[in-house]
Amino acid sequence: MSKQVKGVISNQLRKKRFEKDEMTQQELAKALGVTRQTIAAIEAGKYSPSLEVAFCLTDIFETPLDELFQWQVNDSETNNE
Repeated sequence: MSKQVKGVISNQLRKKRFEKDEMTQQELAKALGVTRQTIAAIEAGKYSPSLEVAFCLTDIFETPLDELFQWQVNDSETNNE
């Protein structure tokens, strides 16, 4: 029997940017060495960052990983085989 759990990763990046002196997406992208489009995609939930980028974000915003990113299980899509 195998259990496949599906979910969605949400984030608080936009909120954290504004709490940090209204940091722009471009400023954050430069600090991380990625493009502004990457930051926009992460904020929109269209892209999940690598672990390396996620941990760099925790350093930049001086906040724990679970305050930046949340995992929400979609119970209706959980399959038991």
